Amino acid sequence: MAQDSPTVSRRDFFRQGTALAAAPLGLAQVIKPNRFRADYTADIVVAGGGASGLAAAVSARDNGASVIVIDENHDFGGHAMLSGGRISLGGGTPLQKKYGVEDSVEQVFLDHTDHRNPLFKYADRALVRMWANENLPTFDWLVENGIRFNDIPPQKVWNESVPRNFTALRFSDDINQTINGRGGSGVVRPLEASARKKGATFLASHKLVRLLTAAPNAGPVYGVVAQHNGKDVTIRATKGVILCTGGHTSDVEFRRLFDPRLTEEYQVTGEPWSRQTAAGERLAMAVGASLWGTANQQNGLAITKTKHIGCRYGYVNLKWDPKSPMFAQAKATGLTVNDYQNLILVNQTGARVWNEVDSSEAFFDACLGTNGTTNGTGGGGPIWAIFDADGAAREVWDPKAPNVDPDGYFFSANTLSELAAKIVNPYQRAPMSGPTLEAAVARYNQFVDAGKDADFGKPSPKYKIARAPFYAAWSTPILHDTLTGLRINTKCQVLDMRSQAISGLYAAGECAGGFGLHGLTRVLVFGRVAGREATHNA
Repeated sequence: MAQDSPTVSRRDFFRQGTALAAAPLGLAQVIKPNRFRADYTADIVVAGGGASGLAAAVSARDNGASVIVIDENHDFGGHAMLSGGRISLGGGTPLQKKYGVEDSVEQVFLDHTDHRNPLFKYADRALVRMWANENLPTFDWLVENGIRFNDIPPQKVWNESVPRNFTALRFSDDINQTINGRGGSGVVRPLEASARKKGATFLASHKLVRLLTAAPNAGPVYGVVAQHNGKDVTIRATKGVILCTGGHTSDVEFRRLFDPRLTEEYQVTGEPWSRQTAAGERLAMAVGASLWGTANQQNGLAITKTKHIGCRYGYVNLKWDPKSPMFAQAKATGLTVNDYQNLILVNQTGARVWNEVDSSEAFFDACLGTNGTTNGTGGGGPIWAIFDADGAAREVWDPKAPNVDPDGYFFSANTLSELAAKIVNPYQRAPMSGPTLEAAVARYNQFVDAGKDADFGKPSPKYKIARAPFYAAWSTPILHDTLTGLRINTKCQVLDMRSQAISGLYAAGECAGGFGLHGLTRVLVFGRVAGREATHNA
C-alpha cells in the first residue's frame, strides 16, 4: 500500500525554548516539558502500526484526539498482517445471534479465567474483566470501521464453552496489499484506511528509540524520539504515548529473560516482514515500568513446531508465497510436512532427537536440550529433518528453490557422510559428524524393520531412509507469540513497580502483559481501550 507523506507540516514548537539536550546513553531522554523543540506534535503518539496500534489510532480519533502513528517498517499492519484474521469476541455478538449461539459477557469472563485452562490460569482478572466487558462494543466497532467477516457459523477456540470465533475476509486479491494473502490483511488494512480517513498521520520507517521524560528513569512521558533515515525525529505527545510495538521474540537477550534456552538459532514467525523487537518494553522499563504475568510466556504458545522445513521461517500457519513482495527476503516457501513418518529429526551433532510425530512439551524440551554439546551454550542448536529420495516422493516434494533455501537451510548429497559435511549454517556451532548421522539413520532403519522405536516411542516407524539422494532441511522450532509484557491497568496505563501509573504512558497489544490470550482478539480490544483512555485521562 502506498505510503503517505506526513499530513502534518513540520514545525518548530516553542521557538523561544531551548533545544533538546544531547541524548544520554540510555533509553529515555530528559527534557524541560514546556521548553523543547519538536518536529511533530499530536495529542496522542502511537508507537507501532500493527493491529493494536491501528485500533488505538482509530479510537483516539473517534474520541477527538489528534494522532501520529509511527512504525519502523516501511509499511503498516505489523504481525497482524500475516495472521489468519481470526477474532474471537463473544457476549452475544450479532454473528453469534445469527447462528443461534447463546452467550453472555459473564461467560466470556469465566471462560478466560478458568483455572483448568493453562492459557488463562495466570491471567490478571481485572484485565480480563475489562476485556470481557469490551467484547461486544469492540465487535460492533470493528464492523463500523470496515472489517468484514466470513458469514459462516462461529467456531470454538481455546476450549471456550461456546463458539465465538469468526474470521475476517482477506482485504483484496492484490498480494502487494495483503503481503502474503492472509486474512489478517482484512483487519489491519481497513483499520489503517479508517484511521487515515479520520485524520491520523502515519510515519513509516520511523524507529522508536527514546522516550521523552522530565526526569531520568521516571515519568511523566511527553513524547518520543524516532530515527528516520539516520536522523532523530522528535515527536511531542500532549496527552500520551501509546506503546503498541509488538512483543519481544525478535530480541534474543530479552526473550532469554523468560527462557535462557532461547538463543539466536530460534527464528521468529512474521519475519522478515515485521519484527518483535522489545522496543516498547525496554523503553518503558527504563522509566520505571514493571513487567507482568511473566508465567504466561511459558504456557506453550511461545514456541511451535515448524511445519515448513528447509526454510528459515517455517511457522505452521504461515507459508511464504513466491509472489509476495517480501519473498526476496523470505527466500523460500519451505516443504510442508504432511507425515512426520517420512523423516527423522537430528540435532547439530547428527544424533536423533525425539519422536518426530510428537508436538508436546517434551518434544520442545528435547529440541532445546544440550543435544550433545558440552561448551555451556544456552540453546540446543539447529534441528535438521533428514529424509531420502523416497521420502521426498511420498510427500510429493520438489526439493529445489524456491521451495527450499539452499543458502544454509537446505542440503542434499549422495551419501549421509557427504550430507553431514555439507551442513554449514550461521547457527551450526560445530560441524555435524558424518559417523554420528550414519549411525542415527542405521539405528532408525532397524526400528522400521522391528516396527518399534526403542529410543523415543515413535508409533510404528514406517519408512527407512535408504535411497539417495539424502536431504537435510532446517526444522528448528520457531518462536511464535509474545504472551507477556508491561504491566498495565484497566485503562491501559503502564504501571511501575509500586503499582502506580506512569503519567503519559500507555501500552496495548503484545508488549502489554497480564492476559496471555493469543492473537487479534486481545490486541484489538486493548488497542481500542488505550486510544480512548489516553485521550480522556491525560
